[in-house]
Amino acid sequence: MESEFFVFALVLAIVLCALVSGLLFGFAVVVMAGIAKLPNKDFLLAFKHMDGIIQNKQPIFMLVWVGSILTVLASVILGTMDLSGQEALLLWIGGGWYLLGVQLPTVAFNIPLNDTIQTLEINKLNELELANSRVNFEAKWNRWNRIRTINGIIAVTIFLWLLFLL
Repeated sequence: MESEFFVFALVLAIVLCALVSGLLFGFAVVVMAGIAKLPNKDFLLAFKHMDGIIQNKQPIFMLVWVGSILTVLASVILGTMDLSGQEALLLWIGGGWYLLGVQLPTVAFNIPLNDTIQTLEINKLNELELANSRVNFEAKWNRWNRIRTINGIIAVTIFLWLLFLL
C-alpha cells in the first residue's frame, strides 16, 4: 500500500514537471520561433531580457523549477520504500528521465549559453559581433531545449502511467 506522502509527492511532481515541460514547450514552439524573426541585436536583447527575469530568481519560476526537482527526488525516495516490481521501475525510470533528460541538459548546456548572453554588452557590439554571438547561441540553445522538452513530456507521461497503475 502506497503512503499518502508518496502519492502526494508524486502528484505534486507531475504537476510541477508538467509546468516545466510546458514552459520548455512554449519556448520551443512560440517564444524562440517568434524572436527568431528579429534582427540579431533585437533577438539577443529579447533573449537577454527574458532570461534576466529567470536569472534574477523570479520567485514563482524558482518555486516551480526547483520544486520539480525536489518533488521528483521525494517521490523516488518515498516510492522506493512503498513500491516494488513494475511500479518501482516506472518510478525510477521517470525520475531518472526527468533529472537526466531535463535538468542535466539545462545545467550542462542551456544555462552556460544563457550566461554567455548575459555577459554580452549587446549595445556595444558591431554587426559582425552580433551575428557571431547569435550563431554561437541560437541553434545550440534550441537543440538542447527541444531535447529537454521531449524528455520532460516523456517523464511526465511515465509518472502519469505510474499514477494510473497505483
